[in-house]
Amino acid sequence: MTFPGPAPAGPGISFCPPDLPIAVVSPNPSTSNERPTALTEFRLQWRLMNAYERFEQLVVLALSLIIAGIILMALLQLYRRVVPLLIGGAIDPLDHEVFQSLFGAIFTVLIAMEFKHSIVRAALRRESIVQVRTVLLIALLAISRKFVILDASSTPASTIAALAIVTLVLGIVCWLLREPTPRSDQAEPSQAH
Repeated sequence: MTFPGPAPAGPGISFCPPDLPIAVVSPNPSTSNERPTALTEFRLQWRLMNAYERFEQLVVLALSLIIAGIILMALLQLYRRVVPLLIGGAIDPLDHEVFQSLFGAIFTVLIAMEFKHSIVRAALRRESIVQVRTVLLIALLAISRKFVILDASSTPASTIAALAIVTLVLGIVCWLLREPTPRSDQAEPSQAH
């Protein structure tokens, strides 16, 4: 649709000579406010990738599907074993051994989910394939799981100390790899001259 006359004035709009028609194009209402989906973004990025990057993405997607299957099987097994025992009252959550095995299994599923999340993030090209910080955080989750399932009465003190040192070192490395935050005294330059 065209309208003769000058265009309305506004920010970023210039006047048009009165003798030239102005074309008004209305945006498609179905797509004007929608965000592109992950699949749409992936398709756009796929066109820009070279052969090795495409191969890398296929491997990441295959690994993601395999890990998703493992997570689903682990969750179903956990559900199949725990729910009947909970309903029947056979699980005593105050029993230390039951607590260890139950939360050890839950931690296993959480670790697998975090691992899959890091792979999906790489597949969406939000980050590179290898994220050192993510690997360190997954290692910390695995060590936390080990502490939960550890029987302190039968585990040697040297093993517990070694696990504690590894946890401390991984925590320090994660802290060193954190995103730098600007200090407030550096963010605002001094105005006094």
